Amino acid sequence: MNRSTARILTTHIGSLPRPQDLWTMIEAKDRGRPYDQDALAKRTKSAVADIVRKQVDAGIDIPSDGEQSKPSFTNYVRDRLSGLEGINPGPFPSAPPAFPEFAAWQASRRPSLTALLGTLPVNTGPLGWKNKNELETDLANFKAALEGLKVEEAFLPSVAVGQVLFMVPTEHYSSDRQYAYALADVLKDEYKAIVDAGFVLQIDSPDFVMMRNRQYWNKTWEEYRKSIELRVEALNHALAGIPEDRIRFHVCWGNFEGPHQDDVPLKDVVDLVLKVNAQAYSIEAANARHAHEWQVWEDVKLPEGKILIPGVIDTVTTFVEHPELVAQRIVRYANLVGRENVMAAPDCGFGTFGAWEPRVHPEIMWAKFRSMVEGARIATDQLWKRGVSAAS
Repeated sequence: MNRSTARILTTHIGSLPRPQDLWTMIEAKDRGRPYDQDALAKRTKSAVADIVRKQVDAGIDIPSDGEQSKPSFTNYVRDRLSGLEGINPGPFPSAPPAFPEFAAWQASRRPSLTALLGTLPVNTGPLGWKNKNELETDLANFKAALEGLKVEEAFLPSVAVGQVLFMVPTEHYSSDRQYAYALADVLKDEYKAIVDAGFVLQIDSPDFVMMRNRQYWNKTWEEYRKSIELRVEALNHALAGIPEDRIRFHVCWGNFEGPHQDDVPLKDVVDLVLKVNAQAYSIEAANARHAHEWQVWEDVKLPEGKILIPGVIDTVTTFVEHPELVAQRIVRYANLVGRENVMAAPDCGFGTFGAWEPRVHPEIMWAKFRSMVEGARIATDQLWKRGVSAAS
């Protein structure tokens, strides 16, 4: 994995808004409605080419395919894996809202969570691969889109074992452990294929911290920690044999605008984050609830050879962060872990579920990206002038 050895590199977290005409076809497919398969394939390929070029034009050093082919960063597995034929009518119960009047008001002003999440699967039988064509097409479309473009490297996201465990309940496996390892044994093929194709693999795992307020809100802290440990163990099983320097691990507290006052503090789980066999750790760090958590790295030593990818712009508001603020955020991390061990990124994806309309309009998203790139340039000028390194 490339490091910021000569300047602060920029990347993002994977998902970007799909064009409206493409989303219409993806949604029809997700909902089981008629759609033109050839038209969808052609439009997906052109959308990937377009979104990759725009990332490069905006100054992003390490782009992705924008997950243009996927209805969401989790649900896409339903079309690839057997055993996910059931349909979940809605999300599992979560902790009662701390601000019930606000929650009711917010629900009245936006699409329901079920509408945003799309068609949620249920595990009803043994897991296996039924369709690797979509994975192979994603890899081919991304390779084609990168031809002739100058990038540092490129990455593709893939869902974490624990995130499927979080979003897709099982009616087949007798325990979380059995289900987690069954998921690991099939998802490892996708993980390996991405790396074998020459891309960096990003593992998307918001379940890591979100599950505390969703699945484990009425259980003890010890039970929650044990569940994370299982997820890390199963994920590392799936990653076995893949070089760590081709893996980055993404953690966030839910890509939505809300109070977030009950989010699990990073300091309470950072030890478990660092147990994932990855070289880089992408952690939400720009929004008003988590922007202070750079201080965690004053007390926690980043292991030798590892990289931090902190969020330096948020993904749920239309504020365009000032480049000087972005630079300040980058420099804070560089002062703690070394400039070569930091990359700049947003908190999360801008097209997490694909559902139109995006929360941040693409015009604003690109402005935020350009501000991030300019902030990285400012930080580079400051850091290389002062000579801050990993040994500082």
